[in-house]
Amino acid sequence: MADKFDVIVIGAGPGGYVAAIRAAQMGLKTACVEKWIGKDGKVAHGGTCLNVGCIPSKALLEASHKFVEAKHDFDDMGIQASDVQMDVKKMVARKDKIVKNLTGGISGLFKANGVTAIEGTGKVVAKDQVEVTDLDGKASTYQASNIVIAAGSVPVEIPPTPMTDDLIVDSTGALEFQEAPKRLGVIGAGVIGLELGSVWNRLGSEVTVLEALDSFLPMVDTAIAKETQKLLKKQGLDIKLNARVTGSEVKGKEVVVKYEDSEGEQTVTFDKLIVCVGRRPYTKGVVADGLGVELDQRGFIHVDDQCRTSVPGVYAIGDCVRGPMLAHKASEEGVMVADIIAGHKAQMNYDAIPSVIYTYPEVAWVGMTEQDAKAAGIKVKTGSFPFAASGRAMANNATEGQAKVIADAETDRVLGMHIVGQHAGEMIAQGVIAMEFGSSAEDLALTCYAHPTMSEAVHEAALAVDGHAIHMANRKKR
Repeated sequence: MADKFDVIVIGAGPGGYVAAIRAAQMGLKTACVEKWIGKDGKVAHGGTCLNVGCIPSKALLEASHKFVEAKHDFDDMGIQASDVQMDVKKMVARKDKIVKNLTGGISGLFKANGVTAIEGTGKVVAKDQVEVTDLDGKASTYQASNIVIAAGSVPVEIPPTPMTDDLIVDSTGALEFQEAPKRLGVIGAGVIGLELGSVWNRLGSEVTVLEALDSFLPMVDTAIAKETQKLLKKQGLDIKLNARVTGSEVKGKEVVVKYEDSEGEQTVTFDKLIVCVGRRPYTKGVVADGLGVELDQRGFIHVDDQCRTSVPGVYAIGDCVRGPMLAHKASEEGVMVADIIAGHKAQMNYDAIPSVIYTYPEVAWVGMTEQDAKAAGIKVKTGSFPFAASGRAMANNATEGQAKVIADAETDRVLGMHIVGQHAGEMIAQGVIAMEFGSSAEDLALTCYAHPTMSEAVHEAALAVDGHAIHMANRKKR
C-alpha cells in the first residue's frame, strides 16, 4: 500500500480540484489524481474546463469579438481603425498561454493547501482503495477513508460524422484551427456549437449550424431564445433547425454532409466540420466491477442529493452525475461533498444554477422559463426591459437584447430570470442570488441599483413585473 489519505479525489477538473482544496482546508489529508496530459507532455490540472473547454473558448471568443468591434463598430464611436487584421495563429498561441498559466496555477494551489497531486489514471477498486496507474504503466494502490469521483465527461461522437483529422473535429479540435475555414459546418445549436460557430463566423467563415431539434434553445425562455436567434442570424450564422444529419463523406479537403429536413434529403459541403452534439460522462473503467457503485444506462453514476453513491464513503460529482454539465455546478458539488466529509452540514440548491452562452450578446438564465412555469400549472407574471431603453447600453453601443423576470403571480417569488445582452453572464448572478434567498420581484424592484449600469435592465424588468417600470411604457393590464 503506497499511502493513506482521508480523501482521494479522482479528477482535477473544476469539480475535483475544488473538492480537493476544500477538503484540505478542512484539515483532511487529501490527494487528487489526474491523468490529463497538456501540450507540453506533462500532467495538466483543470480538466476539460481549463484545458479544452470554458477558458480556451472564452479566450477565442473575446479576441474575435474585439476584432469585430475594431473592424465594424469603432467608427460609430469616433475611433478610426483602418486595415484591422486578425493573426489567428497568434490568437491561438495566446489561448494556449492562458491555459498553461491557469493549469499551472492549480498545481500551485495544491501545494499551498497541502493537497498531494498524484499523476496517473485513478480507479476505485474497493470502497476505501484507489488504484493509480502512472504514465509508465506502474500501478500503485492508495488507502482512503473517503473517495470522490470527479472524472468528468467527453464529447459525444455520432456515426454519421466520424472524427477525421483536421476536417471533422469535436469542440477540442475546433480550438486549434490555424486559419478561418471558408465554409464551416457546425452540428448542434447548443451552447458549444453557437460559441464556436460565433468565433469563426467573426473571423470570416461562412457558418452553417445544423440542429436536429425543431426549436432553438428550448431551455431558454421563448422570448429570449427568439431574440437570440434573430441576433445571431443578423451576424451571419445560418442556423437550420429540424435538420437531422444522416451522413458525411470526406472528399479531398472537403466534407460533404447529408441531412434531412422538412423538404427531404439535402447535401452541403464544408471545408471544416465541428461536431457539437453534447457530452457523455467519462465513467468507463473508473470503478471496478462488482463494487456496487450504480450507473444508469447512459453511464452516469447514480447519486443522492448530496452526491453520495450507493457505496458508503464513495461520492461522485460534476459531469459524471445527474444535472447540467457545468463547471460551476461541479465546483459547488465539490465544496458540498468536502464539507459533508469534514462533518459539516451542507446542501446545494439545484434550482439556482445559472447557465450562460458566451456569444455576443451573451445569453444567460436561471430558474424556470415562463413556458415551463405555465406547463407546471403555476400562474406567473413577467416583466421585461429592452436594452434599447438603457442609457448605459446606449453609451456602450450595446442596445441589443432584453432582461426578463418571471415571478409567481400569487406569491411574487422570483421563479426565473433570462437575459440576452452585453454582460448577461455577469448580470444573471442577481437572479441566482434572488432565487437563493427566496426573493420576490418586489425585493429586486425595491433594491437601489447603481446608475448608469447594464444591471439597471434587471431592476426595470423587476419593476415591470407589476407594471411599474420607469424608463419605458408599461404594458396595460388586460
